[in-house]
Amino acid sequence: SSFHENLLENELFGHERGAFTDASDTKKGLVELCDGGTLFLDEVADMPLPTQAKLLRFIDHRNFKRLGGSQDISVDIRIVAATNKDLEAEVRTGRFRGDLYFRLKVVSIHLPLLRDRGDDVLLLGRHFVREFARKFQKRFTEISPPAAEMLLAYAWPGNVRELRNLIERVVLLE
Repeated sequence: SSFHENLLENELFGHERGAFTDASDTKKGLVELCDGGTLFLDEVADMPLPTQAKLLRFIDHRNFKRLGGSQDISVDIRIVAATNKDLEAEVRTGRFRGDLYFRLKVVSIHLPLLRDRGDDVLLLGRHFVREFARKFQKRFTEISPPAAEMLLAYAWPGNVRELRNLIERVVLLE
């Protein structure tokens, strides 16, 4: 979502030498680099419609051309896409292509909000405590019972990212 449309296409599909002013070398895109593996598209709902069309063509044909290229490149990849938006609503409003939505929705996994996942906040919190204690060489080993109560009572509007950042800040400032 942070890429300009042309830059996103370049990141996904790459370019040939001379394709544009600064293209002094051929660059493989992420699609090509993921050959035989998995491409993760985060915040796919924010992808511009023209890029959605190119992604759809790639999914349908399993090949693409680099920017400025004439040769079809075939790859074998699995695509995993994520979004925090309601893609069906995005399709209804015309902000996301319906045909791409149905190509991507082979297997759909809905993750509830962190506040709706009960004790998961503590499991994740403990994981982040261990991770950041190692990273920052701190002696944190556990979440205290009063802190656990606070974590469970909080609504977590920022979900797991907010929890992770909070734990990192607490461990770092210990």
